[in-house]
Amino acid sequence: MARIVLLLPTATYRAAAFLAAATELGAEVVVASERRQALARTMGDRAVVVNFDKPQAAADVIVDLGQRRRIDAVVAVDDQGLLTAALASAALGLPHNSPEAVGATRDKAALRSRLAATGVSQPEWRVAGPEADGHQVTRLCQELGLPCVLKPVSLAASRGVIRVNDSASAPPTAARIRAIAAEAGASSTLLVERYVPGREVAVEGLLRRARLEVLAIFDKPDPLEGPYFEETIYVTPSRLPADVQRGVTDLVGAACAALGLVEGPVHAEVRTDGSALWLIEVAARTIGGLCSRALVLGAGISLEHLVVAHALALENLPPRSASTTVQGEHGGPRRGGADARMAASGVMMLPIPMGGVLEGVGNKQRASELPGVTDLEISIAPGRRVRPLPEGDRYLGFIFARADTPEEVETALRAAHDTLDICIRP
Repeated sequence: MARIVLLLPTATYRAAAFLAAATELGAEVVVASERRQALARTMGDRAVVVNFDKPQAAADVIVDLGQRRRIDAVVAVDDQGLLTAALASAALGLPHNSPEAVGATRDKAALRSRLAATGVSQPEWRVAGPEADGHQVTRLCQELGLPCVLKPVSLAASRGVIRVNDSASAPPTAARIRAIAAEAGASSTLLVERYVPGREVAVEGLLRRARLEVLAIFDKPDPLEGPYFEETIYVTPSRLPADVQRGVTDLVGAACAALGLVEGPVHAEVRTDGSALWLIEVAARTIGGLCSRALVLGAGISLEHLVVAHALALENLPPRSASTTVQGEHGGPRRGGADARMAASGVMMLPIPMGGVLEGVGNKQRASELPGVTDLEISIAPGRRVRPLPEGDRYLGFIFARADTPEEVETALRAAHDTLDICIRP
């Protein structure tokens, strides 16, 4: 029996899907998390505690385990475990991305530097180190030309990302972002980018021996123009012209090569104005949150199934082209009346409209029964305090839809969102 270590942060959305994928493939799972598992005593070597904030120490725990019993793969399900997985895989002699390549995807300044070295198209950029005060940040914005976008170098999911339209707003914006980073225990270094206009798409892919296989290109139909950059709707297939989609694929492939990524999942973001293309982000992981449910591949397999099978080097994988199967809540059959043969699918990450205490979300049943809607999940329990971006780091939940066309999927997602009654007490 193959044996896989899954790096599962306690706050991840992804545990159930990856555990199910490993079970489907007949693999024994070792759960590595930052907290002791409830059943740790009965799990023995199948549960280990690691500190994701200390990747080398965490990797050493896994390597020590691998010296006692064979390990066939180490997979990080979220950003927090990527460097640990790379270090452990390198020490165990497993196929892996180099720690240097993975590290560059976790640091926006390092990412920009690596891409610049090989001429990959990206926004013009500067780095404001911890010592740079508000006036220096302003000068960097003026060098690039306003508007600019300020980003913390080590946070994800648009947290702390804010557009600056004029020189006067640069210092307070920089201070606000640094406060967000400090709260998260992240670096105070900022990436300063010239804002590039256009539509944004997300690319989901898999690298096999440095060859990129694109699994899907998702349109993001809501304009991401700032001042914050909260992602909401993803819809596939993309409605971009075929030649632009080919350009997106080539750009992401070039970015992976520039970074030295060679194996495993890739999630990338690209902007285009219809002619020019800019690489915004590349991560050595799958799409975040529960969004992978919007993408089910050939023979009905999930994205997590494909990632685990690839990591275990299993033969005779099912076809990987986009399929029509829809997963429902917790990976089970879909709800609703959408025809399984429908070709377009999508997800809406439910934004948090205001800060406060979540009292509840009404009309969920009615929203889930709308035409095209296949699933709806609220991922924050009533009574919990919530915060919108850019300070917040979670979505309220997820809506999934399927239809004949991307336009119909988008309509279904918006209708379901409009039906919900979100109650937040200030």
